[in-house]
Amino acid sequence: MANFLAQFLSIKNSCERVVIAVEDVSDLWPLVKKGFEERVPFKRATLNNKTRNAVFVDNLPAEFILTTDARLRSRFPQEQLLFSFREPYATVILVTCEDLDEFKTILKPRLKLIVQNDEREWFIVFVSRAPPHNDQATKMAKKVYARLEVDFSSKKRERCCKLDINGPEASFWEDLESKITECVRNTLDRRIQFYEEEIRKLSEQRFKPVWSFCNFFILKESLAFMFEMAHLHEDSLREYDELELCYLETVNIAGKHRDFGGMEHGDDQAALLSPAKKPLTQIVQDDSFREFEFRQYLFACQAKLLFKLNRPFEVASRGHSFVISFSKALALHESMLPFCLREVWIITSCLSLADATAAHYSSGTVAPDIEKEYYRVRGELYSLCRAKFMRLAYLLGYGAAIERSPVNSASLSMLPWPKPAIWPSVPSDASSEILLQVTPRVKHFGIQRKPLPLEPTFLLREANRRRASLSVGNVSEIFDGRTGFMDGSGSSAAMSRTNSTPGSFESSIDRPMKLAEIFVAAEHALQKTISDPGLWTSFSSLDEFEQKYLELSKYAAENYHNSWWKRHGVVLDGEIAAVCFKHGNYDLAAKSYEKVCALYSSEGWEDLLADVLPNLAECQKILNDQAGYLSSCVRLLSLDKSLFLSKERQAFQSEVVRLAHGELEHPVPLDVSSLITFSGNSGPPLELCDGDPGILSVILWSGFPDDITLESLSLTLNATSNADEGVKAIRSSGATILNPGRNTITLSLPPQKTGSYVLGVLTGQIGHLRFRSHRFARGGPAESDDLMSYEKPTRPILKVHKPRALVDLAAAVSSALLMNEPQWLGIIVKPLDYSLKGAVLHIDTGPGLKIEESQPIEMEIYTDTSKNADGLNDNKNNTSAAMERQVTLKDGSLELPDWASNITSVLWVPVRAINDGLARGTSAGTVSPERPSVVDGLRTVALKLEFGVSHNQTFDRTIAVHFTNPFHISTRVADKCSDGILLLQVILHSQVKACLTIHDAWLDLQDGFAHAGKTDGRPTFAFFPLVVPSASKAGILFSISLKATTTEEEVKAMNPDSILNIRYKIDGNRNLGSHTPMSVGTSGFEDDVSQLLTFKSAIVLQRPVLEPCLAVGFLPLPSGGLRVGQLFTMKWRVERLKYLEEENNDEVQYEVNASSEHWMIAGRKQGHVPLSIKQGSRIEISILCVPLTAGYVRPPQLELPNIGEANISCNPAGPHLVCVFPPPLSSSYCIPA
Repeated sequence: MANFLAQFLSIKNSCERVVIAVEDVSDLWPLVKKGFEERVPFKRATLNNKTRNAVFVDNLPAEFILTTDARLRSRFPQEQLLFSFREPYATVILVTCEDLDEFKTILKPRLKLIVQNDEREWFIVFVSRAPPHNDQATKMAKKVYARLEVDFSSKKRERCCKLDINGPEASFWEDLESKITECVRNTLDRRIQFYEEEIRKLSEQRFKPVWSFCNFFILKESLAFMFEMAHLHEDSLREYDELELCYLETVNIAGKHRDFGGMEHGDDQAALLSPAKKPLTQIVQDDSFREFEFRQYLFACQAKLLFKLNRPFEVASRGHSFVISFSKALALHESMLPFCLREVWIITSCLSLADATAAHYSSGTVAPDIEKEYYRVRGELYSLCRAKFMRLAYLLGYGAAIERSPVNSASLSMLPWPKPAIWPSVPSDASSEILLQVTPRVKHFGIQRKPLPLEPTFLLREANRRRASLSVGNVSEIFDGRTGFMDGSGSSAAMSRTNSTPGSFESSIDRPMKLAEIFVAAEHALQKTISDPGLWTSFSSLDEFEQKYLELSKYAAENYHNSWWKRHGVVLDGEIAAVCFKHGNYDLAAKSYEKVCALYSSEGWEDLLADVLPNLAECQKILNDQAGYLSSCVRLLSLDKSLFLSKERQAFQSEVVRLAHGELEHPVPLDVSSLITFSGNSGPPLELCDGDPGILSVILWSGFPDDITLESLSLTLNATSNADEGVKAIRSSGATILNPGRNTITLSLPPQKTGSYVLGVLTGQIGHLRFRSHRFARGGPAESDDLMSYEKPTRPILKVHKPRALVDLAAAVSSALLMNEPQWLGIIVKPLDYSLKGAVLHIDTGPGLKIEESQPIEMEIYTDTSKNADGLNDNKNNTSAAMERQVTLKDGSLELPDWASNITSVLWVPVRAINDGLARGTSAGTVSPERPSVVDGLRTVALKLEFGVSHNQTFDRTIAVHFTNPFHISTRVADKCSDGILLLQVILHSQVKACLTIHDAWLDLQDGFAHAGKTDGRPTFAFFPLVVPSASKAGILFSISLKATTTEEEVKAMNPDSILNIRYKIDGNRNLGSHTPMSVGTSGFEDDVSQLLTFKSAIVLQRPVLEPCLAVGFLPLPSGGLRVGQLFTMKWRVERLKYLEEENNDEVQYEVNASSEHWMIAGRKQGHVPLSIKQGSRIEISILCVPLTAGYVRPPQLELPNIGEANISCNPAGPHLVCVFPPPLSSSYCIPA
């Protein structure tokens, strides 16, 4: 089959479209040819791919060829099977007939003979030439066509269509295209199956000795080419991918030595996009192909399909991977290839891929992430091409002209030298050539650095080792590590060596070459390798080299900028800047250097920044950019000290000082945040009071190598609590000299407003230069003076306290005072390390509270050793003797005495809480909301203390004071005697933190009640005096009886409340809470009776319901129990026990309440039922219920909303819970008949 390779290539080059054979039975082709050929390519066709899935193909190319054409004749059966992709995919049979007999006798047998081949896809086109006005001819044509359909069409497939030349033909062309597409699809399916079967047979024999890759290749590419002709490009691409994998397996089979290729002239130019560059017949080797040409051919076929699929981004991605992998294959055979062919091939392949993909790519047609990846791959291609280009340039002697930057050093120092079998020698006619000499440029500021390497090893040593082995240990490298020469199995003619002296070889090379000779030899050898005149022109001179180098760098940077790897683009901008700087284009160089420096600075790559920043500074100095030049000098000084020598850093500082003391054309503030940093002391922040001045200590870190004088210095403070407060600037009084490292300076601090302050911006002046610093350093120990941390401090440097931080005001007592009685209100005044001399206290009572101005205000030293409610405690004054003073209150203000300016004291202010309402009692056992609320007894006192110099300090506080009644009253009926007398128990709850003594109590009853017997409402006098301690209870019994009311007027005039009157005395301490009012017992002239206090409380007594009027009974549940889902009736019996005067109708309102989760109620849940007003009347209320859940649940409850609970007797009472059983189990059985 390999003999058909040349014929296969010839057929492949001449066959481009799907062939449609035309069988012209009635000589109609000249008549319809134009119409048929105008319909190709077919606009919309549906074909099946390799996996039998439908694929829509646009513009399917096709060609109509007569069966009598020579191109379809004289083919051997084997050729037709092997090259079946060129055979017709459909056969169109053109016929016409105007007589039915002629059709039966002549046309029909001939058609039967034509269509007897079952493997051929065919259909018949009947051409009618009957004129429209000739009805007889038209009818006869229809009869013939109908007979044609009967004979050649079937229900499964329609094989006939009719073309009326003289009539409308729109539907015919659609039918024709549909039938042709169907035939092509069926033929394509059969041929795909044939090729797959043949390929499978060959694949099974792949590891046998008789297997031939050429045979496999012809079948595989025939299938791929057939897919390509049918515009099934995805399937064609898949076949080429499989073909490449199979070839690589074949190449890697051990034991077979094959010629690699690449030795012919022009092989240095990559053929990745030109599959027809070299015919396959020229690269055949035994049963396979040479690897060098064939792998490029396969990739070129893949790239062609990808371009047709409009996927240039995938061509770039695959191309980059292919170049990397193929370069490794070139490295394995480098010793046998022309000198530097690997490098030249990589350059041409990268450039061809980049140019081709750019020509086919349209921006915005793919997703953004794919587009960025596409530009990244293009950047990688240009970057790889750039590295190989520099390597060749270095071999030609242009190494001194290459910028020794970190990126170039990283690319070239890891790139190995070419490894030819023998390094080329200097031609005899090249002795007079002169090597290019380039003077290295001296860096600005006299910076001396060891140049970065551009070579993996010394070229001089490597080249001479490749020419001849100068030591025994280098023999393995000479032969490229091949063991055949080392163990003696190789040819003895490869290299001979004498045993006279170590290191002497029998060779025409009598001495090692010099470096200049190596460059000249490489140039002559490379000139023979490079066949592209344009590429060789780039090495012809230094200008041409720099132009090409700049072009590649720009392309790589531009693509990186459009991709994910923007930093790579910025780094390459630095290489472009170096070329621009060399040619005097300082403006463009400075712009590029600025981007590079910004990247290195943001990433923290100080080593790289130290290499580029001096170049930027030199550009700025040449351009007279003083602001930029100063900024660059400051950035150089702020870099790590180990990156520069001391004299270099001093040169940076001298430039800054020179410009600062010179005349600046455009003075601008200089940012020295990276050079001068500042922080507060490591201790606590400076604490000041509002309005007080102070001295602020600040630490400055100087990155200058020598002392520097600051003519002025100012520091701003930022308030942390209020952003709108603005900044406060503090300035130094004179010049400041900064030493290298840590410096401590002091600044006078004027009075500041209340709040916390952090360091803001440091500004100052060096000569005529104004500078600013925004960097913050964290202070550390003395041994870490050289360590600066650029973190913004969260700890404040200054705290200006509010007035409350200087003094505290609080209530002396937290327990309640008596309501409506004059009481001493204690106010504790506690200075906090601040003098209150001359302080004035303003007292403003809130609503419901007034100051008893008739009584003087007392003041004494606070001696309480216990902690009060506000948590104040003064242990210093626990042993001080009590000092009482009277202070005069004038217009709500009083001045504190001097003796109280530095000690904790307490003011006793006479106040009275006013409450005009009458206290109300509650029934015993009621819930707490009926009792008086604590909030009702709260009163507020607003205090304002003015102190300090000129009373500039103020402190405001509002204290809450609790006032309450001495008792809370609750009542209950203790017992009902047989004679109708009720024993009313009155319970007294003490609400003050003092001892209460009750001397008398009486009860003024409301109408409807009367005292029992002849008493006046007072209990037995033997009960008094009754002592009620703090937070305790006491009880008093009163005997009362019901009093009948006769008329409605008396009922309306009834007093609704009863009044309890209590005469009592209080014994308490004002330091603890409630106490004896100061107007009682203080002068000593009142008698005992006048010292008693009176407390009144209203209580409500309700007439008891002794006999209910209705009885509600719960009737028993069904004896069988309750089950879920079963309906039952729940009943209640309602019986009238007596007539209720309030109820004047014979109806009772009822309501049934049940949980919807447990019960379903069927019927009315609420309504009215008739019930006679006669005593003993009965009714039953029933309702249907269905239990929903099993278990113990609460049953439905019957309520009578219009009847009070006291008038209802539950007899018998309903159960609290009822038991509900689960539903019964259900089963079904099959009963036999």
